[in-house]
Amino acid sequence: MALLALASAVPSALLAVAVFRVPAWACLLCFTTYSERLRICQMFVGMRSPKLEECEEAFTAAFQGLSDTEINYDERSHLHDTFTQMAHALQELAAAQGSFETAFPDAAEKMKKVITQLKEGLQEFARRFLCSGCYSRVCDLPLDCPVQDVTVTRGDQAMFSCIVNFQLPKEEITYSWKFAGGGLRTQDLSYFRDMPRAEGYLARIRPAQLTHRGTFSCVIKQDQRPLARLYFFLNVLGALASASATVLAWMFFRWYCSGN
Repeated sequence: MALLALASAVPSALLAVAVFRVPAWACLLCFTTYSERLRICQMFVGMRSPKLEECEEAFTAAFQGLSDTEINYDERSHLHDTFTQMAHALQELAAAQGSFETAFPDAAEKMKKVITQLKEGLQEFARRFLCSGCYSRVCDLPLDCPVQDVTVTRGDQAMFSCIVNFQLPKEEITYSWKFAGGGLRTQDLSYFRDMPRAEGYLARIRPAQLTHRGTFSCVIKQDQRPLARLYFFLNVLGALASASATVLAWMFFRWYCSGN
């Protein structure tokens, strides 16, 4: 019961860091709330029954077979609706004096069949939803991939490649670029402005100036649907800063060699 109580603090919405530590039956947590599960058990055994905790444990145990469940991202709403229908069916069984010992495994088995029948599509190659963590994955990462660091010397060329390590659909793929200046390192989309002259998967800044220091973002879309966002933080070193870094590196090298 303590585990379910903890889960009540985590919304059944999709991105919740706390859910990453829960067991394999987390798919149940993704699409039902603690209050829904508790209410079902109360209907089966009574509001203050000594078997309430046993019922809660049986509920989660029945769904352990849904470990590592992964579906197309677009099927989330379908799966959510199916879990809602399952909850209603369990309430009807409880009202009819059914047994939770048989009701929960039956419901889990039906849910497995639904998941195996969910359609595959182009999203098979792109964005996926994982019940094991209640999150979506693209390029083996969330939709917003981590910020990559790019450092150049003032006056040199900075280059960014908008490439992901999964297979993209072959049609209707577009790339768009945005920039958040002022030296900001961010993934907050509200800070970004469009770069209308930047097209394709490759972007160049030449010559790089101090005013270019900030975060560049590339968005890969298919038919206006985002598949991935990549971020690059550009750090532009002035000539003096670059020279200082070289001197420091040389001093460290001499110190290291003298010590050996």
